[in-house]
Amino acid sequence: MRLNLKDYLVVGISSRALFDLEEENKIYENKGLEQYTQYQIEHENEILKPGAGFQLVKALLRINSLVPSGRKIEIIIMSRNSADTSLRIFNSIEHYGLDITRAALVGGAGIAPYLNAFDTDLFLSANENDVQEAINAGIAAGIICTSPELHIDPDKEIEQIRIAFDGDAVLFSDESERIYQEQGLEAFLKHEKINAHKPLPEGPFAKLLKTISYLQNEFTKDKVPIRTALVTARNAPAHERVIRTLREWNVRIDEAFFLGGVEKSEVLKAFGAHIFFDDQPLNIDPASRIVPSARVPYKNKRSSYE
Repeated sequence: MRLNLKDYLVVGISSRALFDLEEENKIYENKGLEQYTQYQIEHENEILKPGAGFQLVKALLRINSLVPSGRKIEIIIMSRNSADTSLRIFNSIEHYGLDITRAALVGGAGIAPYLNAFDTDLFLSANENDVQEAINAGIAAGIICTSPELHIDPDKEIEQIRIAFDGDAVLFSDESERIYQEQGLEAFLKHEKINAHKPLPEGPFAKLLKTISYLQNEFTKDKVPIRTALVTARNAPAHERVIRTLREWNVRIDEAFFLGGVEKSEVLKAFGAHIFFDDQPLNIDPASRIVPSARVPYKNKRSSYE
């Protein structure tokens, strides 16, 4: 029987988002593809250290054993590596006991054209161009941040995944964000108050939030293995439109923080986020030192592969 990925929450992740390949990437950038290939082949039996996306992936795979109706999550390696340089990645996957069996190894080509072929719901990568093109194609995607200050324990067991989202330009479109950027806070608050009963347009992560909400409904409330949070710079009176929008979408958001300019990092630390998605480097840079984080680029309609 053929596997229909439309029935799964599909997460595509690059090898550099799953594992710590920063030194290897420097070899590629400074010495070229040939030296990088040689290095990976020579070290293919050396196990890679976990990267920023490791614990999230490990915890997502664990959910498959808990879902009453059976396996619901599929993780796929989506890498610019060639098959020849991928053995180290697969050896590391086996070492850590990750249930990942599928991969798209494109040998230096762009990943984005293959995302829809795998019905990808979320794509995580350290390659900004790949993430930008995924966003352009309408797929939730984030540039995973690699911070030496962030310690990833490969043996840590996560009982409940904690996923935090920014609002504007992430869960919602950047329509209101543009008003704030172009006309200022007063115009933004006025616009949101006038449109409080009009649902916000969907952003790149709206579909993902809905998919997670459907998955949460598979469990009783006391045993849900995923918890979500909205962590937004909005505050009253701009909060009402957000609440009404989520109600209109018929999705659950477990926790909501309307911070009104308060630093997000400490809230994310208290929430215990295993991944945080935000469009602003001003928020992502400090957060990535405390919790795994990914920046969501703005959509550019002039996609290079369309």
